[in-house]
Amino acid sequence: MSDFIPPAMDQMRKNYSLGGLHENDAKSDPLVLFQSWFEEALEDVPNWFEPNAMTLSTSDASGDITSRIVLLKGVEEKKFLFYTNYDSTKGSQMRANPRVSLCLFWPHCQRQVRIQGTVDKVSREMSETYFHSRPRDSQLGAHVSQQSSVIDSREAMESSLAQLKARYPEGTQIPLPENWGGYAVTPMSFEFWQGRPSRLHDRLVYKRDDADSNDWVMQRLSP
Repeated sequence: MSDFIPPAMDQMRKNYSLGGLHENDAKSDPLVLFQSWFEEALEDVPNWFEPNAMTLSTSDASGDITSRIVLLKGVEEKKFLFYTNYDSTKGSQMRANPRVSLCLFWPHCQRQVRIQGTVDKVSREMSETYFHSRPRDSQLGAHVSQQSSVIDSREAMESSLAQLKARYPEGTQIPLPENWGGYAVTPMSFEFWQGRPSRLHDRLVYKRDDADSNDWVMQRLSP
């Protein structure tokens, strides 16, 4: 068995020196600070980078954890929204355990935000509205994809797409699949990370005990 060790991987590192995160500059409401950081992440963003990309970590009843990248599609009523196939691995895990973790990393800002909370499905109406705002090919793709299931070949999938395009020609509305829609994460904790020199990074964590409370406790964590 051979190990995969690219040359000088153990020497790959960046220096962090773009700024700091101080308690006096932080907001009492972590959602306000998140909005500020997100807006700054949109400035001078590389063309290849999606600033709303986030790692969603879920676990099943036995504790097995799965992580993947999804796209943040909004923050409404203080909840973080994303959309997916309800029958996917993440969908089945969130049914078994609604506790999830989100992580957004903005390397060009040397910042990261971690969010922990509980997840619920959004209304069918909200899912309909978002679904029909998507590009037409993405709507068709949601019908074709039996996400996380084993398929015979890519050709079989593309054949299904061609059949759907014939069934729903341009100008006809594509219905929202029954097994597709949105989730809303109610945050219970935030951690804001700002890279600093000497690996002495800034970490501020906000926590609350009640999902209906606006009283957040902020603390500094050791890097």
